[in-house]
Amino acid sequence: MTSKGRIYSRDIILILAASFFFMTCPMLVTPLITGFAGTLGAGAAMMGIIGGLMNICSLLCRPFMGNLADKVRKYNLACWGAIFLIAACVGYVFATDPLTVVLSRVINGLGFACCSICLSTWLSTLLPRDMIGSGMGLYGAMNALAMAVAPAVGVSVYQRLGYRAAFVLATVFALFIMVVIQFIKDKGEPETPENKRKTFLPPLKNMKLAEKGVIPIALIVMLFTIPYCITQSFLVNYVEAKGLAVSVSLFFPAYAIILMVLRLSLRRLFDKLPFKVFLFAGCLSSGGGIGALAFMENNIHLLLAAFFMAGGYGIMCSVCQSTAILLAGSGKRGLANGTYYIGLDLGLGLGPVIGGLLLGSVGVRWLYPVMLITLPAELAVYFFSGLRKAENV
Repeated sequence: MTSKGRIYSRDIILILAASFFFMTCPMLVTPLITGFAGTLGAGAAMMGIIGGLMNICSLLCRPFMGNLADKVRKYNLACWGAIFLIAACVGYVFATDPLTVVLSRVINGLGFACCSICLSTWLSTLLPRDMIGSGMGLYGAMNALAMAVAPAVGVSVYQRLGYRAAFVLATVFALFIMVVIQFIKDKGEPETPENKRKTFLPPLKNMKLAEKGVIPIALIVMLFTIPYCITQSFLVNYVEAKGLAVSVSLFFPAYAIILMVLRLSLRRLFDKLPFKVFLFAGCLSSGGGIGALAFMENNIHLLLAAFFMAGGYGIMCSVCQSTAILLAGSGKRGLANGTYYIGLDLGLGLGPVIGGLLLGSVGVRWLYPVMLITLPAELAVYFFSGLRKAENV
């Protein structure tokens, strides 16, 4: 492969750029889509469904896309993902009723699942085995940058020019994906000889829902994701209920900036230290974030929570993804990525549900202390799944 041995090769840089555009597109739409659906006549329940529909659809598509990523050229799959994202954004631009928005969200989820698995798998095939951790750390940094920039850009364009102008900009970012991948020389051929068929659509026999050896990693990333998503969904309500004089708007930009710095500064360690070191450090950091939020009284505590959440959930996302790829080995990297993203999507979906149940049952005072149960659960998965006996873990 043209890029093996160099982490900053032309092809790798282009894939990182495409990953930034792929993440920017849906993240620009996410803070606007429920309000836009409301202007078209959707009720509160429908607005909520529309808001979560992309992730639900993405979750359902993960096993299928993971298999495809191992059976077809990554370039082909990335093209389809970009086409779906473009189609979804065009649907938003011209939508005149909630049903069109629903259909567009389904297409958006399909494109999101396709691009997330394809681009991360494509990147992993271009990286030497001893640089997969640092390479996937850079991939995560691009995603973190997009997640920090895109919502602010989307809201700013909406406030000045309206919803449809913001969706036009999202369409442009989706088009950038298609443009960038045309210049990648290594088209990401399947890694196993039996899969090397240059068809645009693949054979679907021997379809697997998940890679068995990666399931513990998916469970661990799910458990790290749940507290972060509860925070993402209920931080405003939590601060208001406790009557705290805290600037909630500081949390997520601070989290994104800290995460980028951590991923870039620690990227070489991702290939040198075993998984268990990151797991134990991640548990401590996640516990620090939960504790800072539980006893929060001012903005200093809020920023400490952002730092520890980035060191826990943020870093473990990259570590779990690279570990999943290494455990699966060549020829199964797409399925490994698909399994990893199933865990991530479950955390994203279950977090708000669990947060709502906790608020209704134990109240705001015990919301974060109860979340500490995720820490021993993460360690239990590691010790009782056989993961600690696996090579390179």
